[in-house]
Amino acid sequence: MKIAMVGSGYVGLVSGACFADFGHEVVCIDKDQAKIARLREGVMPIYEPGLDKLVDSNVRAGRLSFTTDLAEGIAGAQAIFIAVGTPSRRGDGHADLSFVYAVAEEIGASLSNDAVVVTKSTVPVGTGDEVERILAASGTSHRFAVVSNPEFLREGAAIGDFKRPDRIVIGAQDEFGREVMREVYRPLFLNESPILFTGRRTSELIKYAANAFLATKITFINEMADLCERVGADVQDVARGIGMDNRIGSKFLHAGPGYGGSCFPKDTLALLKTAEDYDSPVRIVAAVVEANDARKRAMGRKVLDAIGGKDDARGKKVALLGLTFKPNTDDMRDSPAIAVAQTLTDAGVEVFAYDPEGMELAGPLMPEVTMCEDPYTAIEGADAVAIVTEWDAFRALDLDRVKQIAKAPVLVDLRNIYRPEDVRARGFDYVSVGRS
Repeated sequence: MKIAMVGSGYVGLVSGACFADFGHEVVCIDKDQAKIARLREGVMPIYEPGLDKLVDSNVRAGRLSFTTDLAEGIAGAQAIFIAVGTPSRRGDGHADLSFVYAVAEEIGASLSNDAVVVTKSTVPVGTGDEVERILAASGTSHRFAVVSNPEFLREGAAIGDFKRPDRIVIGAQDEFGREVMREVYRPLFLNESPILFTGRRTSELIKYAANAFLATKITFINEMADLCERVGADVQDVARGIGMDNRIGSKFLHAGPGYGGSCFPKDTLALLKTAEDYDSPVRIVAAVVEANDARKRAMGRKVLDAIGGKDDARGKKVALLGLTFKPNTDDMRDSPAIAVAQTLTDAGVEVFAYDPEGMELAGPLMPEVTMCEDPYTAIEGADAVAIVTEWDAFRALDLDRVKQIAKAPVLVDLRNIYRPEDVRARGFDYVSVGRS
């Protein structure tokens, strides 16, 4: 089957490469000529473990190609995926669907055969209806169906998630759409991956509901961490104790500086706006968004407290280890590190930082932060070391060396990757999240 993937960003490129690896002929389309040129040269626009090798092998096999010409790219394609960005719209927080609708108009004008148009982008309820209206208004004589197929990829583990998914959700209104999508995912169906066929609007809501629920779990355990600090309990044991209940589960119960990234912040906000539009408030999600925003600055204040408080902070130096919103990605979108760094620099602290992959993107977002070539350069002369992202490189720091080169042996572990007793036995003043 020929598949066209309109949009060669994170979702489009990973999905396109994986579909090609299944044996489909895939064309990835993007208006960014520089990006397409780099992809043709084998240069990835994002950092995702294993993606460069996956793209290279499928390009060499002739199953994956790249173009800036949409009409050329979709010609003969039975499935045309829309995988463009839907950022939060300035001013009101609604998802900006202008890119999705522009692509739909261009597909309608260029369609040369019967095809299923699939919204892979995260879109609010009812977007598929509007895409269908746009295609119908184009006057195309070819048969088409509009299907919702939300993505559930975790950055840093996207290829594995795509090839071994928990579930595949397909929202289709007719048998034509369902038939084509069965063929698209036939390799996974043969591997008995669960496929849920549902209505299009239901499929659109499933994506937002899933992300909002996971964001709620993160925010819940973060608030429990604050309570643990007040009462002398250990949040990691609390998380284990409740996570062993099969009704709750252990995932997303890791206390830290709050959620970030490309999905949770904008998707929770978009869900709030959709709920408002339909006069059906989702008050729990509203509280989650508010609590998460406040948490990021609170973690900055936790670091300030570790160096003597805001009033005594000016001129001191803090080393930030980890800038991306999570490990194994270069994504800086809504990273807690941005708010932590801003809180520190607002108090007059000199911030030096290191991240294995995120510094190029972090630099423009943190103009007052000095980027360093390795963690120990950032740590040298620091009054405190703060771990903000749990990269594996930070799990095995040479603590003896850290103690020797830092000005003060203060370790603020915002991800709880160290055992308090081990660090304190080395002579450190250790500050964690929700642990005594």
